[in-house]
Amino acid sequence: MKKLALFFIALTIFSCKQEVKVDYAILSGKIENAASEKITLYNSYERSDKKELTLENGQFTDTVKINNGNQFYLIQGKNNVSLFLTEGDKLNFSYDANKVDSTLTFTGNNSAISTYLVEKKINNKDIKLNTEDLYSLNEDDFITSVLKVKKAQEDFLYNATSLPESFIKNETSNINYEYLATISNYESYHTYFAKIKGGFKASDKITSKLKDLTYENENDFQFSSNFRSLVTKNYQNETADLVKADSIERDIAYLKTLATIKSDKIRNKLLFDDAKYGITFTKNLEDYYSLYSKASTNQYNNDKITEIYRNLKTLTKGNASPKFTDYENNAGGTTSLDDLKGKYVYMDIWATWCGPCIGEIPFLKKIEKLYHGKNIEFVSISIDKEADHEKWKKMIVDKELGGIQLFADNNWESQFIEDYSIKGIPRFILLDPQGNIVSANAPRPSNEKLIALFDELKI
Repeated sequence: MKKLALFFIALTIFSCKQEVKVDYAILSGKIENAASEKITLYNSYERSDKKELTLENGQFTDTVKINNGNQFYLIQGKNNVSLFLTEGDKLNFSYDANKVDSTLTFTGNNSAISTYLVEKKINNKDIKLNTEDLYSLNEDDFITSVLKVKKAQEDFLYNATSLPESFIKNETSNINYEYLATISNYESYHTYFAKIKGGFKASDKITSKLKDLTYENENDFQFSSNFRSLVTKNYQNETADLVKADSIERDIAYLKTLATIKSDKIRNKLLFDDAKYGITFTKNLEDYYSLYSKASTNQYNNDKITEIYRNLKTLTKGNASPKFTDYENNAGGTTSLDDLKGKYVYMDIWATWCGPCIGEIPFLKKIEKLYHGKNIEFVSISIDKEADHEKWKKMIVDKELGGIQLFADNNWESQFIEDYSIKGIPRFILLDPQGNIVSANAPRPSNEKLIALFDELKI
């Protein structure tokens, strides 16, 4: 009887252990010929959900929290590897960094899914036209081409081995969403690539395929980046209509549009994706923050946006500017913000890799020439990585950049950049001669409002 009792106690303990669930996966890998010991693992659903990993003798093992879906991207040097992880998985991979496609292998839980995702990427290169060739086609040929790709992707999926039925179902939907997302771009892309002057209006052959699409499927929203693109584009289109009807700022209109979404998951995600950058650019901080706060029900997201909002409140007109100290000056030596007191300071935060930043250079040079000898300094601060330091110096010469050219001490993570909550560039800042803020988000050189602002200040 005693042995029987002990048996049931042991069985109970074992059963309890079996019910324990973990919220992480264990990922291990081996990379030969790695260019760097540093690896970054991004979550496909939420790119801010990332984990930094370090190779030791070409190998690593680490836990990965599964908070925002199951699809991940592993970035190591120039290599990008797709992974699929669920709670409790133990997944191992290995590859040679010099020949990833031919050497990459997976073992462990859901290894078949990760293998499929990688092989799908390779297969897509063989079956897809490049963007220009595809969108230059007329409507009939375009539809024929994208349907052919869709069929090839479905065949590739159904011929893959050992994939769970649940994944096949989700991936089938994802392939269809990719097809629809490609179609949704046809009107604007065809106008551009076919060089149609005066614009182009797609016929029902194109637009009818999107009419019955619904936008509040939470499962598809989390699984499919293609569906997320369609959802985002739909609400951006609704926003454009609202801007035309009510003559309000686009960022405010977008929040009002997102607030109508019934799904908490989808609404909160789109609100946060916009606000973590948009709030730093808005001209209507109080309205923006109020609209966001009323519409979002995700406390973690709300705390993040509130933190940014409170910092932005310190950057209002008349407040003392955050400072930088001893930034490298291309002309020699170092420069601190305090060195520039006594004149207005118009700062351009930029980087050599930033296309829109480069686009502002001709306008900035004209403004500098127009105000040469006036009571204003033009300061450009590069947030390039240290590895691109020489590229920065070369561009100054090649583009014949004027003004004061400075190099920030820690790129995006420079304290001055963080103090201004800069999430995107180019960013322009205007200070008065006392070092106080005139505008933490000043007009760009290409914007005629900049000259009007300078005139108002009698510069």
